[in-house]
Amino acid sequence: MSNYHQFDVIVVGAGGAGLMAALYASKTANTAVISKLYPTRSHTGTAQGGVGAALGNEGEDHPDWHTFDTVKGSDYLGDQDAIEFMCHEAVPAVYELEHMGLPFSRTEDGLIAQRPFGGHTNNITGKPVRRACYAADRTGHMILQTLYQQCIKNDVNFFDEFQVLDVLIENGAAAGVVALELANRELHVFHAKSVIFATGGHGRIWEITSNAYSYTGDGPAALLRRGIPMEDMEFFQFHPTGIYRMGILITEGVRGEGGILVNDKGERFMEHYAPTVKDLASRDVISRAMYLEMRDGRGINGKRYLYLDMRPETVNRYAALDGRKRPDGSPYVVTGEELLSKLPDIVDFARTYLGVDPVAQPMPVQPTAHYAMGGIPTNMYGEVVIDEANTVLPGLYAAGECACVSVHGANRLGTNSLLDLIVFGKHAGLRAAEYANGASFQTLPADPLEYANQQLDQILHSDGEEKVYVIGHEMKSVMFDEVGVFRTQEGMQKALEKIGELRERLKRVRKPDMGKVFNTELLDIWELGNLLELAEVTTVSALARTESRGGHAREDYPKRDDVNWLKHTLAWKRNGNIELGYKPVVITKFQPKERVY
Repeated sequence: MSNYHQFDVIVVGAGGAGLMAALYASKTANTAVISKLYPTRSHTGTAQGGVGAALGNEGEDHPDWHTFDTVKGSDYLGDQDAIEFMCHEAVPAVYELEHMGLPFSRTEDGLIAQRPFGGHTNNITGKPVRRACYAADRTGHMILQTLYQQCIKNDVNFFDEFQVLDVLIENGAAAGVVALELANRELHVFHAKSVIFATGGHGRIWEITSNAYSYTGDGPAALLRRGIPMEDMEFFQFHPTGIYRMGILITEGVRGEGGILVNDKGERFMEHYAPTVKDLASRDVISRAMYLEMRDGRGINGKRYLYLDMRPETVNRYAALDGRKRPDGSPYVVTGEELLSKLPDIVDFARTYLGVDPVAQPMPVQPTAHYAMGGIPTNMYGEVVIDEANTVLPGLYAAGECACVSVHGANRLGTNSLLDLIVFGKHAGLRAAEYANGASFQTLPADPLEYANQQLDQILHSDGEEKVYVIGHEMKSVMFDEVGVFRTQEGMQKALEKIGELRERLKRVRKPDMGKVFNTELLDIWELGNLLELAEVTTVSALARTESRGGHAREDYPKRDDVNWLKHTLAWKRNGNIELGYKPVVITKFQPKERVY
């Protein structure tokens, strides 16, 4: 067979989780990475503020405090055994990155510098703690570069600009994937003993998002079509501070360094919603507070945005009012030069996209669709599980944002996404290689390209007049309005009906460009199909959950309901319909209680 490749371990996706998995798998197994992007263009490179680890370099901290904050931040839907595992693994994982050469920002004593982040607290005082290890505001970029260099050093094989269209599952085990080579539109079969999906999130479902155009849920959609369920898809995080109208992220590190949110009256409104930690509450709390401020007419000039103010005079004034201190006990006072050195990219973004100098002017921001808490169900070793009993599908793994361990539960704390990547990417790679070294290759089906060809043929032979960008815009608009920060039964039902209509219209899309060299129009249509699949799963799961928890806030069911809804949602696509099931949340040390910030 032409275009046939065989490896022990195949990793789909070359972001932080994929590269971490490939690095560790390659230590004992022949490993290849397939990516639709050149690896260093992966979305991990946009992560700004830091990676969470209780190093205690700038004040007392403990992994158990990190564990509790993550459980509390998850609105008690996170699995506590996995959370404890992640938070204790965090410390050695960060030092491991340091030893690989990652250039962390430093304290005057030469230790890894740490900054406060939302939801991370001293569990005794309730005050913010410095837990985010950072490299200026380019932490994700540095992680990506460091891991890619290590993978090259370790002779990992890379297939860049290949789009995986299908996963092969034979005899109840993973057998490989089918990918389209973008340069010539040829299909390739990648035969493997272990397959790891690390394809990132699906934030392009929503109109205002921090996610790159490449974030189209390819991995989860491909597995959903092959009978694998998705877990907790109703939970999607809206980050409070996206650039107005554009969604480009303004890192939480701005608030970690003392920036504050203000409304049209010039009020620091978060002290009404989270009196203890104020602007460093968890992201779901702040996003809802911003939405309520805007809804009540306190948006700037009555519009749908607020101000993020990091001007030194503002930072210093509120730091004094809060009694904020530096680690040595001196008053917290910053200069414009210090903010420029700690947040260079943010200053550049504001100047470039807004025409605003954030050291002299406040920045207009609004909540932006940011992070998928739900995705492909896995255990803490990255093994994909396929039912309520957590039955493992042999040889299939997932890590990073496309996976649901679940350590983030109903809401992810800032810095825990990069931590998720390095901890669970590592363990998925180790477990996949261990499995591959004890397994044989599954026999491939007679025509492994059949389903991939069906998907492409349906697009290439379409004879309708629908425009892909119109369908995409209508999906994003209805999802942002009806399945966004706040939700209702009526609004979500409207969104679900619209999604069904759009899925039918996609079948009648105008025939794309028939070229074979980097046919991006063909891929745009295929990717929109993925987004519509996941939009449907998200909305069906959200309609069923008649409570408010974390990133899922219902105006018609405003309270959290632990009696009926302290459980994970599983969603299968069967016979064209979404079927739901549920499994219990793992609770070890921390019984659910009301979240107070």
